[in-house]
Amino acid sequence: MAESFVAGGVAVITGGASGIGRAAAQRAAEAGMAVVLVDVAAEKLGRTMSEIAAVVGPDKVVSSTADVADPDAMAALAREVEARFGSPTLLMNNAAAFVSGGPGGILDPIANWQRLFAVNVLGVVNGVQAFLPGMLAAGKPGVIVNTGSKQGLTNPPGNPAYNSTKAAVNAYTQNLARDLRERDGARVSAHLLVPGWTTTGEAEHKPGAWLPEQVIAFMDEAIAAERFFVLCPDGETDSETDRKRVFWNALDIVEDRPALSRWHPDWKDKFAAFMQQSLPK
Repeated sequence: MAESFVAGGVAVITGGASGIGRAAAQRAAEAGMAVVLVDVAAEKLGRTMSEIAAVVGPDKVVSSTADVADPDAMAALAREVEARFGSPTLLMNNAAAFVSGGPGGILDPIANWQRLFAVNVLGVVNGVQAFLPGMLAAGKPGVIVNTGSKQGLTNPPGNPAYNSTKAAVNAYTQNLARDLRERDGARVSAHLLVPGWTTTGEAEHKPGAWLPEQVIAFMDEAIAAERFFVLCPDGETDSETDRKRVFWNALDIVEDRPALSRWHPDWKDKFAAFMQQSLPK
């Protein structure tokens, strides 16, 4: 059984200063783990580090403003962490950049695309490249969680750059999971966390949204059940609805339908009717 939060373990969490990352850090601290927080938001990082230190003590928490998009910075951080605590038992590649979909859509400025791919995709790759060798060499059970998005599964119109990065995280994490599953002697598993509507950052909590702590509790249970896709519901969208939307998206390929037919005017009524049915067994 895979375990996310293990007493005496080491948690490395990128994007750890707020939101889902902060909730994961709190859960790790409560479990008695050493915690490494990585975030470029220095002020928030300092506050969260103080909160975690109050639980585990100042000697068991480290903070870093390393940019996950910088492979050298991540490699240096890995060396520091392994020298101080040993290799991680939980690596959570959670850091993400978000640029609201601009009026250009596909033709949004190339700088937006470059930054989103640098953080959201290569940031995940850099985290794995930096920490996985030590995790494998340690020979201990370990968990890698990469944070994806439902936008990377169903690809709703409005923000193609962000959608594309999260679709890439989905593809990468599936490949990572297969590699680890078939690697001789590996005791590390990989999982894709797909949050639902979650209150993060400075956003006002609204009815229907989940709190980050709910996402982490759901993640912990899913990983203990050895599930790869941690597809989180929320107060507005249940798991069955999520599965139907993902299934419909896959049928676009299988049935050779128009791209993103869910939003195609000729398929609007068919999609609505599909959502009223039960999924095939």
